[in-house]
Amino acid sequence: MASGSTRTILIALVANVGIAVAKFVAAAITGSSAMLTEGVHSLVDSTNQLLLLYGRKRSGKPADAQHPFGYGRELYFWSFIVAILVFSLGAGVSVYEGVLHMLHPEPATNPVLAFGVLGFAALLEGWSVVAALNDFNTARRGSIWQEIRSTKDAPTLVLLLENSGALVGLAFAAAGLGLALVTGNPMWDGLASVLIGIVLGVLAVVLLYEAKGLLIGESADPEMVAAIRTCAAGHAGIVAVHEVLTLHSAPTMVTTIISADFEDTMTARDVERIVLDIERQVAERFPIVARVYVRPRDSSVGSA
Repeated sequence: MASGSTRTILIALVANVGIAVAKFVAAAITGSSAMLTEGVHSLVDSTNQLLLLYGRKRSGKPADAQHPFGYGRELYFWSFIVAILVFSLGAGVSVYEGVLHMLHPEPATNPVLAFGVLGFAALLEGWSVVAALNDFNTARRGSIWQEIRSTKDAPTLVLLLENSGALVGLAFAAAGLGLALVTGNPMWDGLASVLIGIVLGVLAVVLLYEAKGLLIGESADPEMVAAIRTCAAGHAGIVAVHEVLTLHSAPTMVTTIISADFEDTMTARDVERIVLDIERQVAERFPIVARVYVRPRDSSVGSA
């Protein structure tokens, strides 16, 4: 699956809305800072999923005169906005609330309810993480970190990191609340909020970096580029393939430009036939390649 499925985004949205409501109710009853922070985190995540759904809808618009290469990059734009929200609202509010609670600690009440909500949230977040991980692993060929660095599927990456961060945040919230109860010192609850904010901040920086690269424009997988070069070079009449330039306009849309040197004795009709054959073969082998442009170039006159 090349782009995070709508079903996976909807799973995350339903899970986070339910979790946010439960956390805010629990925070109001228990007075837990970490619980309030987690509620804000889940609310931000719910907003993010709505933005990803909107981005998927916009990215599917057909190309027009103003955007001849389509609207695929809207998906990368909204993924970038989501990363900013995770950093500013998720991480920022978490750290602020945690520091505030450490400066003015208040003992939590009704810990049974608080732990029950955290357990309920962990189940829903786990459901969402499994769905995102299944999408992520569909295209993964190396380690998880390698796939994070190389993936062009921004929505699935956002969901996976967001939901994984949420699970870590739940663990910190539970630990902070537990230590506050055991020691009688509510500052542990505030410290848990700060740690949650730090985790979200780190994940947001990773998302910002990856989304920025996709928004600027990244090449296709090196193996695909090599295969396209081999395909073009294998045609009789082509002396050399100089460049194979690729660009992801969306997770499932790649534009390819091939610069090749044809035999000087070939007719224009022969060149046209080879170009059409290259375009057909590349499209059949790599369905995500939406456009293939072959540019004849005589190596004897340089690269100009």
